[in-house]
Amino acid sequence: MILKETLRNIIKTQRDSLDLEELSVDREALKQIEVKIPFALVLSGIRRCGKSTLLKQIMKKVKGFYYFNFEDPRVVNVEVEDFQKLDEIFREEYGNKDYYFFDEIQNIQKWELFVRTLLDKKKYVIITGSNASLLSKELGTRLTGRHLRYELFPFSYNEFLLMVNKKPNINSFEKYFADGGFPEYLKLKKAAILQELFNDILIRDIAVRHKLRSLKSLREMALYLLTNVGKEFSYNNLKKMFNLGSTNSAIAFVSYLEDSYLLFTVPKFDYSLKKQLVNQKKIYSIDNGLTNINSSSFSQDKGKMLENMVFINLRKMYTDIFYFQEKGECDFVVKEGTKISRAIQVCYDLNEDNKEREINGLLEALEMFDLKEGTILTYNQEDKLKSKNRNIKVLPIWRWLSQNGL
Repeated sequence: MILKETLRNIIKTQRDSLDLEELSVDREALKQIEVKIPFALVLSGIRRCGKSTLLKQIMKKVKGFYYFNFEDPRVVNVEVEDFQKLDEIFREEYGNKDYYFFDEIQNIQKWELFVRTLLDKKKYVIITGSNASLLSKELGTRLTGRHLRYELFPFSYNEFLLMVNKKPNINSFEKYFADGGFPEYLKLKKAAILQELFNDILIRDIAVRHKLRSLKSLREMALYLLTNVGKEFSYNNLKKMFNLGSTNSAIAFVSYLEDSYLLFTVPKFDYSLKKQLVNQKKIYSIDNGLTNINSSSFSQDKGKMLENMVFINLRKMYTDIFYFQEKGECDFVVKEGTKISRAIQVCYDLNEDNKEREINGLLEALEMFDLKEGTILTYNQEDKLKSKNRNIKVLPIWRWLSQNGL
């Protein structure tokens, strides 16, 4: 519980510190979000990717709103019973408004009860959160059919270009490829920003939330996986490598890292769901810059980092992404509905030595899923190929990203 006057002071200081004028690049998600609908709008994504900024950009589009940030260290004692006080103070201080904006509301247990009450009163609610499963659990119980979810990622290549005022070409892409898309890091270029972000996720989003007694194994595993983006792993090998008590511990740790949006796993495609679950998965990270700054390897495989960037762009558009492996291998196949709709191969440099392997792996996937066209994405090559009545586009990734992965 928290005293009403204490809560009032927090609300007023938070509101006074809101700066809606000096906002950076308009996020692409802003165009997709329609505020005036009878659903809770949920903006989820990794810490520091710009959710609060997007929240402010939405605030500029509405007339009159309430705002509260639950990440504020002064509200550590706020409980679900305090929401009534919160609402009373809002009306006392700012009159009757229809829009409620909440940052990191997941920190308060049973928050969904309050949001449901507001929706029942025909209010509009926009919230942010940085833990995928916590949000999903509460949204799926009390707010089923009453919410729309938007996932936010670090800056896309096009957003990066707007920020630095550059045009899409190999020179601008070279910077984006290495630095990634976290807004604060791009502005200040301080490695400590991405190092602290990594630590915050491990400690605040995972260790504290899941009451882990030791951070050592989690940190070592996270660093190992960051260093091995684009490579296969098994839970059993992780258990042995980090001396965990059981395979279930390895599964739990990886799921915590996924829930925080730090890492993503990609299964091998199989028509059998059971086989998909037991096959080795591949690992990818949220951002190349974060990986480069925190990785324990000083000689990252540029081909794998290119692959990582392709995955992140695909993940923004699709949820069902697999790798394909039979005689050869295709890096990504995308499932839409019940069918595989796209096959993409990633190759840093397509040359006479690897051409046959890369093309055959893609062709095998195209034939398996009866697709007429596939794509090979490279660092800076462009070409058109044809084989076995299948068309293959070879594109530099910077051009593909500037066309939003089309």
